[in-house]
Amino acid sequence: MKTGSSAIDRLVAQLSKLPGVGEKTARRFAFHILNAPEAYAEELAGAIIDIRRRTRLCSLCCNVTEEDPCDICRSSHRDGQVVCVVERPTDVLAIDKTGEYRGLYHVLHGVISPLDGIGPDDIKLAPLLARLRDSSIREVIVATNPSVNGEATATYIHRLVAPLGIQVTRIALGIPVGADIEFADKVTLGRALAQRRPI
Repeated sequence: MKTGSSAIDRLVAQLSKLPGVGEKTARRFAFHILNAPEAYAEELAGAIIDIRRRTRLCSLCCNVTEEDPCDICRSSHRDGQVVCVVERPTDVLAIDKTGEYRGLYHVLHGVISPLDGIGPDDIKLAPLLARLRDSSIREVIVATNPSVNGEATATYIHRLVAPLGIQVTRIALGIPVGADIEFADKVTLGRALAQRRPI
């Protein structure tokens, strides 16, 4: 529904492209920004531009970072022999928040999904394999979401990694099937990591 202002309509159209934001919520956000002090709108616009200009992917783990390698890959307090493979950067935040895991990560930026035209070459599997061949990693924990595509990706990773002599484990099913790791509660996610099993 048009508001009568092309500037507001343009902002609503852009905000409604955000995940989970429909037109009604986008319109509410737009009017909130319109009624807020101008400094707030400038700060918001600056933060959006800043995140696009300053962030990049870590050359080791493919997580979003401002420095390369990222803080996690550079940390001497982490177990460099264990890598947890996740779908998205938000999964790194969720797992790290549990306090149950102190190893490294690798972010795939998606999962294999033939119906959506996403194959193994469309996600960050090649950097993972290169990293495993050139390091002393002894275990790969596959923490993809417990969905059909997440399970298929986990199986594919197992087939690629097991011949390298590296143990491949899968997080335990403490997370409901069809749910996203990002939204799992801390206790459930921590238990799933602690009770991981071989694939």
